[in-house]
Amino acid sequence: MSRPTLTPLYTPTRNAIGQSLLKRYMDWLFVKKGLYFRDYDDLWDWSVTDLEDFWESIWQFFDVQSHTPYHQVIFRPNREDMIGVSWFSEATLNYAEHIFRHRSPQRPAILFSSERQPAVTSLSWETLERQVAAMAAFLRQQRVGVGDRVVAVLPNGPEAIIAFLATNAIGAVWSSCSPDFGTSGVIDRFQQIEPKLLIAADGYSYNGKAIDKTESIRELRAQLPTLQHVIWVPYLDQESELRGTTNWHDALETPAPDGLTFEPVPFDHPIWILYSSGTTGKPKAITHSVGGCLLEHMKALGLHQDVRMGERYFWYSTTGWMMWNYAVGSMLVGATLVLYDGAPGYPNQNILWKLADTARINHFGGGAAYYLACLRAGLRPIDTVNLSHLRTIGSTGSPLPPEGFRWIYESVKPTVWLISLSGGTDVCSGFVGGNPLLPVYEGEIQSRLLGCKVEAFDENAQPVRGALGEMVILEPMPSMPIYFWNDRHNEQYRKSYFDVYPGIWRHGDYIRITERNGVIIYGRSDATLNRDGIRIGTSEIYSAVESLPEVADSLIVGLEQPGGKYFMPLFVVLRDGFSLTDDLIAHIKQSLRNQFSPRHVPDAIYAITDVPYTISGKKLETPVKKILSGMDTSLATSKDTVRNPASLEQFMRFTK
Repeated sequence: MSRPTLTPLYTPTRNAIGQSLLKRYMDWLFVKKGLYFRDYDDLWDWSVTDLEDFWESIWQFFDVQSHTPYHQVIFRPNREDMIGVSWFSEATLNYAEHIFRHRSPQRPAILFSSERQPAVTSLSWETLERQVAAMAAFLRQQRVGVGDRVVAVLPNGPEAIIAFLATNAIGAVWSSCSPDFGTSGVIDRFQQIEPKLLIAADGYSYNGKAIDKTESIRELRAQLPTLQHVIWVPYLDQESELRGTTNWHDALETPAPDGLTFEPVPFDHPIWILYSSGTTGKPKAITHSVGGCLLEHMKALGLHQDVRMGERYFWYSTTGWMMWNYAVGSMLVGATLVLYDGAPGYPNQNILWKLADTARINHFGGGAAYYLACLRAGLRPIDTVNLSHLRTIGSTGSPLPPEGFRWIYESVKPTVWLISLSGGTDVCSGFVGGNPLLPVYEGEIQSRLLGCKVEAFDENAQPVRGALGEMVILEPMPSMPIYFWNDRHNEQYRKSYFDVYPGIWRHGDYIRITERNGVIIYGRSDATLNRDGIRIGTSEIYSAVESLPEVADSLIVGLEQPGGKYFMPLFVVLRDGFSLTDDLIAHIKQSLRNQFSPRHVPDAIYAITDVPYTISGKKLETPVKKILSGMDTSLATSKDTVRNPASLEQFMRFTK
């Protein structure tokens, strides 16, 4: 990735800074705490040095409601270990309760659109509250209680939000998968956590096709022996039925004479179970706390994305990606949540931008791959839709290269605030991301988030600036996992993050912290190329290669060879009408040499039909590397985690 220019693409106005929640928080710290900070860097230093006072200030600033007082903000039994840290001991609270304190008859709670129902429909707070109360009453009737697991296979519609809020309201634990997951992948996830109740849809719609999941759900039910009941959601066909289940609409008729009530649970009580990608072994069941996610989402969405009361928040996601959970968190700060179910490019690439117009979205989010697809399609929303309401555009999932930044400012809206963020399922939030006080520079994430002590480590485990380094987090955060489900003695938890630097979280990304304290991410460290001892981020290669008009997509890996040799093949997907000629190969190599260095030039270039991606949009470099090293595709990764599993087979012919 080329070094970003020194001229910002966006600079917040004095008025925008003054009205931001982050500026109000800094003013509040001065008035209430006597703390003055000259700039964001000063504030960040304090937030990662004085953890107790910082996180207590977040609790107070956002007026967190606890049913019992906390006795201690942070308790760390072992200073050398982040596992086992406890927060706000003795506090009892409820996540859903904090969402419903923002209910208002003046604005909708949820707006929804889909392939099957293109018109934007509205769900009022009154209706949402009534339906959540009824669903919570039904769950209680089924003897689902505090700590029981409720699992769901649902499209991204209001049903999923209602089901989660009801589950959380009664103190149960939520876990969901998108219906586009393979059946064995869902079984691998849900079997681990022994759920008591399943909520499942009969199917989903994608690219204009209705995909029936009845047999898949029947098989899933048979493979979950702890299930005591199933709620059936007739999403495709209102007449569909699975024997021995309760229809969703019937469950919503359950009387709730006391209305919607909330079960207070301890701060570190599980809120939901998310899953690692499962590209190596079974997906790990990552368990987060109610209080940790509550505080983190208030901080990240309020202070770093500046989501305000009454605004409309949208992030294109499925119920199997942590960005679904994160988007629900926007309701904690008073936003109306906008949902879309379906393919982002059907019936055309402009569909989500039209939604931004008709739903008057203020905050629009998606994966970096989506914006790059729009760029390559030559899309210019600025010419076709009205985005006057749009304040921010969010991007995550993979690094957004400089050309993605430029496309948004040239083709979407020149005055928008682009928020590139990076975090993960591991914390259900970001480590680095937006900042309403700072400019946006091409290819660069604005800042490290408050309370996230992110550094880049060199080979000697020393922090570096302006150089590629391993991303580490040096202090605990409340939203770090409380544990992995069924992980005896935290063995998998420790192995996942603390095996390289004991007591220090290693996230697995290579980053550079710039002279402005912004952050550039160069891709996963396990996929990072290492040529002649020089580390090269894969995103650099993709940025250069995919900017060429002949190339639609690409993937590169580095293979260690006998005798200390290193072989670096590049695989390209060509656009229609082009073939991989000697001239094009020479042009690709020359482009990489000119933009970066001779070390960036691949040893060989091959044409493929498709780049393999995870369901959440990440390129599968490590499994491809394993296949090219001789591992069978069935062992290299779980195909249920791959969006396009057939794409893996093509690499078998390159193993020689």
